[in-house]
Amino acid sequence: MKIFCLIIFVLTSFSASSQEHTKAAQLFLHSLDEAQKKKAIYPFSDKERFNWNFVPTGRNGISFHDMSDRQRELALALLEVSLSQQGFTKASGIIALEAILRDVEGRSKDDGYRDPQKYYFTIFGNPSEKEIWGWRIEGHHLALNFSSADGVIVASTPSFMGSNPAIVKTGSQRGLQVLKKEAELGFLLVNSLTEQQRKVAVFSDVALPEIVSGNSRSVELLLPRGILYHDLNPSQQKLFRELLTVFVDNYELGFSKTLWKKIERMGYEKMAFAWAGSLQPGKGHYYRLQGVALVIEYDNTQNDANHVHTVVRDLTNDFAEDILKEHYEKAHREN
Repeated sequence: MKIFCLIIFVLTSFSASSQEHTKAAQLFLHSLDEAQKKKAIYPFSDKERFNWNFVPTGRNGISFHDMSDRQRELALALLEVSLSQQGFTKASGIIALEAILRDVEGRSKDDGYRDPQKYYFTIFGNPSEKEIWGWRIEGHHLALNFSSADGVIVASTPSFMGSNPAIVKTGSQRGLQVLKKEAELGFLLVNSLTEQQRKVAVFSDVALPEIVSGNSRSVELLLPRGILYHDLNPSQQKLFRELLTVFVDNYELGFSKTLWKKIERMGYEKMAFAWAGSLQPGKGHYYRLQGVALVIEYDNTQNDANHVHTVVRDLTNDFAEDILKEHYEKAHREN
């Protein structure tokens, strides 16, 4: 409940336009004592930066448990300015779902397995407008990775958002659906397809049990590919773009613009939509959007198809790999 109240406070007290991510990270780090900093800070080059996961497991960094109320407030402010308002609302909603899930599973209040405070913040490098650095928030169903160079967020992937329950079925939050549009637009698109189009797009009557790309460091295009964008009619193409927007517009405005430019440069016509499983809610279903530079996966199969996993992977720039390569090559030429 305390974390939920802090999230509401941050939602009403900060805006991405009034406090950018480097300053927010500096304020957060400045609030930590030396022992906390030892937990929270790693070199940017450390392999820990690639150690990401989205299931309940041991994690490194500093958790909400380790923080004072003021430090939690500053940590959430960093999260907010690193995402769009839409993205921050989803991320904070996922964190708040832990308390609901604890009740759904019949766990006691002191059971730490489902705990809204078990989300860990990690800083990689020195937050500065003149240096390359990064940060991560990670916990159950939320794993977001950010990289910054020259004061700009240059990578926000890999990113994972999940929701369990996908739709809250009981209690005061009954009907709550954190990742609602991801589900609704997916069904609208697949059900708009003609019988002939579905033969191309739907590659299995059984949903995949999990997202395929997992938590691997790098990802390539996944097969089967599905139906290409240029084989959709105009209204279907509009639904495709709307569904893509649900994912891309979770990111901070500057990065989302960069990602949109990359998608447009690579070409919508080279993107595809693939589906597996039920064509109606209530049974397992899976879909993916992918193109030359991007793979997005959505899976809802667990807990009687009421447990969503989503992931966004930039095939060229996860963990800022492309930007870093360019940066180091430039530095080498100058030296």
